[in-house]
Amino acid sequence: MMKVYDVVIIGGGPAGLSAALYAGRATLSTLLIEKEQVGGQIMMTSEIENYPGCVEEESGATLIDRMKKQAAHFGVETISDEITEVDLSQKVKVLKGQQETYRAKSIIIASGAASKRLGCEGEEQFIGRGVSYCATCDASFFRGLDVFVVGGGDTAVEEALFLTKFARKVSIIHRRDQLRAAKSIQEKAKKNPKIDFMWDSAIESLSGDGILEKMVIKNLKTGEKTEYIASPEDMTFGVFVFVGYAPNTALFKEELELENGYIKADDMMKTSIDGVFAAGDVRVKSLRQVVTAVSDGAIGAVQAEKYIDSLE
Repeated sequence: MMKVYDVVIIGGGPAGLSAALYAGRATLSTLLIEKEQVGGQIMMTSEIENYPGCVEEESGATLIDRMKKQAAHFGVETISDEITEVDLSQKVKVLKGQQETYRAKSIIIASGAASKRLGCEGEEQFIGRGVSYCATCDASFFRGLDVFVVGGGDTAVEEALFLTKFARKVSIIHRRDQLRAAKSIQEKAKKNPKIDFMWDSAIESLSGDGILEKMVIKNLKTGEKTEYIASPEDMTFGVFVFVGYAPNTALFKEELELENGYIKADDMMKTSIDGVFAAGDVRVKSLRQVVTAVSDGAIGAVQAEKYIDSLE
């Protein structure tokens, strides 16, 4: 008979690893399934300053490495597989992967959300080397430098305002000739002397030797191209991309209640189906940071334990 785990966790980012740690420590049989590399988006972060306790050099990779060891210490199994189909309708949940089929009494979905990419030349190469998708995470690395914010919605403009606390100058690059952000946020940005706007524009390419040094911006109406090169004194500049997020919830759109693509879960991480919990960036929430992800994971695992106890 195929093994039925107490808990199966989908996703190996900070939320999934935190859930695994708490579930394993509670002596629940726990399986963590990750389709790519364990760690998620934080693996792209070369330096972490805003996670409690990180007072010395800490990267996404070093933090995740310790979290993986903790989970393994408490008996958590980790498998590399991609879940392609789920059946959450019964007491025993069924997850079909490309490699195997898995069964569990409870499921914690921690599949995360990915920042939408620009798709321009050089973007992937300079992630963590000038290109960022999180001002809260990386603003301080660009103190006194020029930064560019791509996007025109609430998040883009709010993050541009936040970046003015650190950057010398913030330029908002937007594909249209007006912002989509709320009027009140727009007014704040337009009154801020550090912010200017590049309308009807898009980044065509990013380049540099190891770090971001050069950018080509194209005016979408005239076709004119503008080249920005970091000064020898600055050496680099920042590009912050806020053109939306894509939650990894395609598997669950027919099974769970969603909001704008994100899984709706309450403060106890409970979804619309008993025994199914959601944690981290995949769920509806106001702040997507490592510190909130690990909190979600811990709560989800504790609630999964209580749910399993209620079955007995």
